[in-house]
Amino acid sequence: MKIISVVGARPNFMKIAPFVKAIKAHNAKLSIPNIEHILVHTGQHYDHRMSKAFFDDFELPDADINLGIGSGTHAEQVGQTMISFEKVLKAEKPDWVVVVGDVNATLACSVTAKKEWIKCCHIEAGLRSGDMTMPEEINRLVTDRLSDLLLAPDIFSVQNLRSEGVPDQRIRLVGNIMIDTLEESRPKASQLDINKIITDNIINNSSHFSPLTSNISPLTSPLREKVEDEKYAVITIHRPSNVDDKEVLTSLVRFFIETAKPEFPFLWPVHPRTKKQLDAFGLYQEVLDHPGIMLLEPLGYYDMLRLNMGAKVLLTDSGGLQEECTVLGTPFITLRQNTERPVTLTLHGGSGVLAGSDINLLKSEFKAALNRSRMPVKPPLWDGKTAERCLKAILEF
Repeated sequence: MKIISVVGARPNFMKIAPFVKAIKAHNAKLSIPNIEHILVHTGQHYDHRMSKAFFDDFELPDADINLGIGSGTHAEQVGQTMISFEKVLKAEKPDWVVVVGDVNATLACSVTAKKEWIKCCHIEAGLRSGDMTMPEEINRLVTDRLSDLLLAPDIFSVQNLRSEGVPDQRIRLVGNIMIDTLEESRPKASQLDINKIITDNIINNSSHFSPLTSNISPLTSPLREKVEDEKYAVITIHRPSNVDDKEVLTSLVRFFIETAKPEFPFLWPVHPRTKKQLDAFGLYQEVLDHPGIMLLEPLGYYDMLRLNMGAKVLLTDSGGLQEECTVLGTPFITLRQNTERPVTLTLHGGSGVLAGSDINLLKSEFKAALNRSRMPVKPPLWDGKTAERCLKAILEF
């Protein structure tokens, strides 16, 4: 059996890594059938810090095929990926194409696979936000409509697929494959020093460093005040709804500036898109100069996981971080009006709430989050063995 699996952007890497390892384990046992696996990287995330580092973190082999698509509009990325991926399929003639998540590569490669009459499996199927302004929602809907096998992470996703008329024989509840990566990574991440992560990645601002020790090695942590577990917040925002609208981004930044303090800092790994917009709207220098906000370069998976493990509260518009926070028990606030992952909300037993860009709501929810205890929650089958179930579902289909 020949399987091609596809990655395109950072969220994909942490989802495909366990699947690749499951295939290796299957072949190592001399199980039948032997699986020839080809990893295709579309190159949607092409920056070394945001892409190659993730291959290294997850001990993934270099992609067998790199399409080198790079940046561009949604249409450009999807169109160029389809053109390039079609050539791969015609040359390799796989039995299955496996796509993960909801990035443009997911949509493009599922469409191309079906046009070539190749079976397609979608890992992380059935997620729905109900928000058609999200490009990811379009990608999810189209991919799920075309895929032969739909591997759902939770019962909400299964219900979504059934309500859309997908027959049960095409649906499998397998759990959350990203949690496989989290569970395997916990021991290594827990050994990392928060202050070294900060000093290794901080975007230079002298207000954070002691003037007497600013030239000392990061190992000695030249920060003015040592950052401790449960005494900091983490911010991650990158979605157009938050960073492309000047009024929205400005109001969020004003909240961060008013709330962050040197004794309770906000650690902000800033996405390139967000950094660009902060600068364009005249906000960047003000944030950089604030003594309670630490702007960091984009972080590798282990560094980000360590910050999440120690954060008192996390403010994010990332879907994957909502899931990680739930398993780690980190109280979080989703800076969106909706979520495709309702299983992560306190309403359904998770650890997070929705606040959107409503600053008054954000203020009250932030205050409430500071008073919440860390309570880890594992939805059904979020047990670190999802990749094995994914591969089993494909082999038995």
